[in-house]
Amino acid sequence: MSDPRRHAPATSRNRDPILAVLRDALPASGVVLEIASGSGEHAAHFAPALPGIVWQPSDPDAAARESTAAWTAGIANVRAPLALDAASADWPVAAADALVCINMIHIAPWAACEGLMAGAGRILQPCAPLVLYGPFRRAEVLTAPSNETFDASLKARDPSWGLRDLEAVSALAAVHGLRFDRAVEMPANNLSLIYRR
Repeated sequence: MSDPRRHAPATSRNRDPILAVLRDALPASGVVLEIASGSGEHAAHFAPALPGIVWQPSDPDAAARESTAAWTAGIANVRAPLALDAASADWPVAAADALVCINMIHIAPWAACEGLMAGAGRILQPCAPLVLYGPFRRAEVLTAPSNETFDASLKARDPSWGLRDLEAVSALAAVHGLRFDRAVEMPANNLSLIYRR
């Protein structure tokens, strides 16, 4: 039987810087819903390091959910991954103490970001965080050449994909009752964005 675990090479490079942000931004306990868990490698790294948290992975792709389940097998504070499409208005989660979304909104249509913010507005309690990670454009900040190249490659794959403007993301968040808390500079010209309900 073949191993269902997928491997995302960037995970080994970004997981520890992201974990440092999560340690600061997440509550000490509660349920954290991860949107678009992908391979599941982040969940497998974060959950053991955050033992007070119950990690709830999710992904719309069945193979990704199988990979996540395989990577997180035996980790006590990780739940079975849920089938969840961020763009859908029907999420199989009624409430969460935090949301985490890593490297999704630039490789999905804008509707996924709209759905993410609407979902966060529905299920987060007051002051609960939404943590985003990835490359973003910022007004008055020159975009790194590597990010411009990446943006062009994304749009060549799908015209609805591409780097998102931080200001547009924050404006959308505000529509759903989420205020911008802060941006954290990350390696490789990425950002962690923290919003609060």
